[in-house]
Amino acid sequence: MPRAGIVTVVGKPNAGKSTLLNRVVGQKLAITSPKPQSTRDRVVGIRSEEGVQMVVLDTPGLLEPRYALHAAMRGAAIAALRDADVVVYLVDATEGTVPPLETVAALTDAERPRAPVLLALNKLDALEPARREALRAEYPDAFLVSALDGSGVDALLAAAAERLPESPFLYPEDEISTQTLRFFAAELVRETALEQLDDEVPYSVACEIEEFRESRSPVYIRAVLHVERDSQKRILIGAKGTRIREIGRVARAKIEALLEAQVYLDLWVKVLPNWRRDERALRRLGYQLPPDPDA
Repeated sequence: MPRAGIVTVVGKPNAGKSTLLNRVVGQKLAITSPKPQSTRDRVVGIRSEEGVQMVVLDTPGLLEPRYALHAAMRGAAIAALRDADVVVYLVDATEGTVPPLETVAALTDAERPRAPVLLALNKLDALEPARREALRAEYPDAFLVSALDGSGVDALLAAAAERLPESPFLYPEDEISTQTLRFFAAELVRETALEQLDDEVPYSVACEIEEFRESRSPVYIRAVLHVERDSQKRILIGAKGTRIREIGRVARAKIEALLEAQVYLDLWVKVLPNWRRDERALRRLGYQLPPDPDA
C-alpha cells in the first residue's frame, strides 16, 4: 500500500526551510534569501517517489507577532502544524542552541503538533567536524542535514516517509505543487526585490499580480510592488528608474525559467500606506489573518 500525507517544515526565521523544500521537490518553488522572514505564507511542494507522496509545506518562521503581517505569518505556520501528518522541526545548527519547538514561538497547548516531530539540525556544511560530532552525541535522535548540498536529507525523508499514513496518492504523480503559477510569479518578483534592496525596505515590499495572461505570446504579467511610504517608492524605482528596471529584468528571467516560455513583465510600484499593519490591505494581498481570540 502506498503512503501519502503532509510533511510540515517549521522553525525559526532563516533556519533554511525554503532551501529544504526546494531540495526535496527538486525544483525551486520557495524563494530563498539571507534576509529573515522572506517566507510569508505556506508554500506547497509535492514529492512523489517509490510509492510515497509527500505534500511538503514550507512555512513562515515562527516568531512572536509585532504587527498584523506577523500575525498572518504565524497563523499560516500554526495552521500547517495542525494539518501535518509529520512535522520536521528545522534548526540552524550554527546558532549553538536547540530550543524546544514549543518554546520557539510560545505554542499553546492547542497549537502544539499532534503529529510525530523529527528534529533536523541544518547547515551541516557550515560546521566543523568536531561540532558535528558534538551535536550527534548531544542529540542522538536528530538528523544532521544540509539543505544546501543535500547531505543527510535522504535519511530525513526516509524517516518522514515511514511515519506517513498508508494512503493512495493525494495528487497526480507529475504535480509538484497545488499553488498557481500566478502565486509563484509574485514570489519571484518579491525575491528579486529582496535581493536588490537593503535595510528595512525589503520588509515593506509586497507583490500583487494584477493580470496574468498565459494565452498571450509572450505571456503577459502585470505586477505591482507595494510599499508603505513614498520614500520607499523612490528607493525601489531608483535613479531614472534604473533599479526597478533591473528588478524587472532579473525577475522576468526567473519567471521565464519557471514557465518555460517568454514573458512580458509589466512592473509597477505603488504606495499602499501601512499595509503590514492594515488588516484590510493584508486580506486584499491574499493573507489570511487568524481569528481574534477576544472576538
